[in-house]
Amino acid sequence: MVVIEPEPEPEVQEATTRPSPPVPEEQVAAAADGEAPRAEEEEEAFEDALTDEQLREKARSQAGDAKAEGNKLFGAGQYEEALSQYETALQIAAELESAEDICSACHSNRAVCFLKLGRYDDTIKECTKALELNPSYLKALLRRAEAHEKLEHYDGAISDMKKVIELDPSNQQAKRSLFRLEPLAAEKREKMKEEMIGKLKDLGNSVLGRFGMNVDNFKAVKDPNTGSYSISFQK
Repeated sequence: MVVIEPEPEPEVQEATTRPSPPVPEEQVAAAADGEAPRAEEEEEAFEDALTDEQLREKARSQAGDAKAEGNKLFGAGQYEEALSQYETALQIAAELESAEDICSACHSNRAVCFLKLGRYDDTIKECTKALELNPSYLKALLRRAEAHEKLEHYDGAISDMKKVIELDPSNQQAKRSLFRLEPLAAEKREKMKEEMIGKLKDLGNSVLGRFGMNVDNFKAVKDPNTGSYSISFQK
């Protein structure tokens, strides 16, 4: 009888596993960037997809939002903060074509902020910028005239008020202002003339004194026919 012995089972070697080497952080970041673009890249891709017209409309909307925020701050009496918002609107609008309406309004609004803060020279500068963009801007003319009056620049205020009446003959505010300003301007001119004459007399006396004379030795006589003056010497 033949006895068949079972074949021995093959030896199973114990598997040995080695830990995988760590993946460098740069590779992880690179892989992540490849799968999910960063927010800035998504924004750039979105901007590239917009047409020029859409970009202009977006910028105009942003400028309008900044201006509206400035108006809210002005209404709350926060004039410095309002100035900042109007400046933001101007910076955005500067990149646009045909944005004179927004820019002139923002300059005029900045002017009234400066007016409230008592910064009258800055008021005049902002109004002038607004008028360069829109020469018929009545509010800018009125505000500049008010700032001129605060600084006693009466002739400048009168000039602006006359321009307002030229553009809007029914403007009662400008008419009342002219009625008040013209006597003030005349009074200031007379005062300036007296001051100038006084300075000239002092200068003349300093020179004539070397010769034993003074300006009182000279008399100016006006010719009623020509309006000219003749000078006569009196001892």
